[in-house]
Amino acid sequence: MNKHVFDKSKLPSRHVSVGPERAPHRSFYYAMGMTAEEIAQPFIGVATCWNEAAPCNISLNRQAQAAKLGVKHAAGTPREFTTITVTDGIAMGHEGMRSSLASREAISDSVELTMRGHCYDALVGLAGCDKSLPGMMMAMVRLNVPSVFIYGGSILPGRMNGKDVTVQDVFEAVGQHQAGTLSTCELEKLEAVACPSAGACGGQFTANTMACVAEAIGLALPNSTGAPAPYESRDQYAIASGEAVMNLLEKNIRARDIVTLKSLENAARVVACTGGSTNAGLHLPAIAHEAGLQFYLDDVCDIFRDTPYFVDLKPGGQYVAKDLYEVGGVPVVMKELRKAGLMHEDCITATGRSMGEELDLIEREADGRVIYPVETPITKTGGVVGLKGNLAPEGAIVKVAGISAQHQIFVGPARVFECEEEAFEAVKQRSYEEGDVLVIRNEGPSGGPGMREMLSTTAALSGQGMGKKVALITDGRFSGATRGFCVGHVGPEAAYGGPIALINTGDVVTINAISGELSVALSDEELAERKANWKGPRETIYASGALWKYAQLVGATYQGAVTHPGAKAERHEYFDL
Repeated sequence: MNKHVFDKSKLPSRHVSVGPERAPHRSFYYAMGMTAEEIAQPFIGVATCWNEAAPCNISLNRQAQAAKLGVKHAAGTPREFTTITVTDGIAMGHEGMRSSLASREAISDSVELTMRGHCYDALVGLAGCDKSLPGMMMAMVRLNVPSVFIYGGSILPGRMNGKDVTVQDVFEAVGQHQAGTLSTCELEKLEAVACPSAGACGGQFTANTMACVAEAIGLALPNSTGAPAPYESRDQYAIASGEAVMNLLEKNIRARDIVTLKSLENAARVVACTGGSTNAGLHLPAIAHEAGLQFYLDDVCDIFRDTPYFVDLKPGGQYVAKDLYEVGGVPVVMKELRKAGLMHEDCITATGRSMGEELDLIEREADGRVIYPVETPITKTGGVVGLKGNLAPEGAIVKVAGISAQHQIFVGPARVFECEEEAFEAVKQRSYEEGDVLVIRNEGPSGGPGMREMLSTTAALSGQGMGKKVALITDGRFSGATRGFCVGHVGPEAAYGGPIALINTGDVVTINAISGELSVALSDEELAERKANWKGPRETIYASGALWKYAQLVGATYQGAVTHPGAKAERHEYFDL
């Protein structure tokens, strides 16, 4: 590899390493075994979300060492640091889930502060679990430095009774166990084999959805997200990513040169055609916000509406990330989108080349089993749909991948719950009726606080065989692993006095994913009267600490639930200080 030559007098790291007045700083670097040559090179932050919380993050440490090798090969000096992760699989179904979405902001903030405090010139970011992926990408765009994203890779599927199984099967098995159709012994056997390796959940849940986004948006190297976490080939991608960031630094290609409105549209296309997680409707607007771009839930849903769904992945379909990787991965998916004229090819990627140039290099074609040809999709519209109406004036989102057209319209009486625990208890006791619309409110970003995911409740419904017989709406979120007719992100949230705060048990709710409607059979006058009599937001137990602070700062769901004014309000560029 050619050694790059850099003029350090134009880089942020000059503030901590160049000139006689920086002698004290250099003495700290010598204390860590750095050489004069290494101190004279660009400093590259290598940020990981490594921890021992869950299998998603456990292999990030190994891959970071490989990324550092790549940086060194290309005449950079890597400086590794870590940030937090809150892993949804562990946080799910209890108070801990309130920490999940807030952790996205904490990750972005802590990466930003570390980069600023130490004047690093570029960023290689490694993440493995749901919120850590957008959190890391948000930091890259916020700092606007040359950046390359690396996904830690997915878990391998488990095997039971000759079939592939994932953690989604375990969540649903809890419902089957409660319904009396699965023995304790069988449940214990399943839990012991479902997750056999390091890596993030294997279906097209939030982690793999956002990994696909990283490639489609251009921040990750082509095909780098596909290999499962245990594969040693991941280390080769990490080395290549370390080398790639030095190439971007040399060419002065920064994160916002890559993340544009067009590349965000490309990313939304890939979410739609793979039946990805509804959480992309929250994270894409948040990434856009860091670039000073307006790309709201409506914009994401418009793209979902006219994108065919043609990649057969769990939870709506049959296959997992490893299967997608084996048939050519995200590049083959994007090549199919290009055939339909649905890709912006002039977007720059982490390689320094355009998306069109990268796709020209892809020789593989759709296999027809995991990736269908775009001309013969599974369905003609995306796997995720936006909804609006008098129950959700600011919008809502529903995943319809794997749901037949006749099950995409649901009209029924509301059964209102003030929080997820109330709903889960009702599901456990079977104290709901077929045809009900379960409404879980006070779970929004501010009112929760933290906008929890409802996987325990939705998985229990699926396990009871009721996934298609009831619908569920919430101002909270759903896991990427959720199946059934489940509407999330209803805005405005209950804490802001949105209509979801005003409806009562028995009010008739219409959900129509074909026309995009979410409404309640109440007149404007009735809603206005109820609003006038509304007692205000429910008090929470979080009156101090990080979640209190988050609840005070967080904005509307449709704008990405962000906590600061974003790039539009910027008065400086970090890189140019």
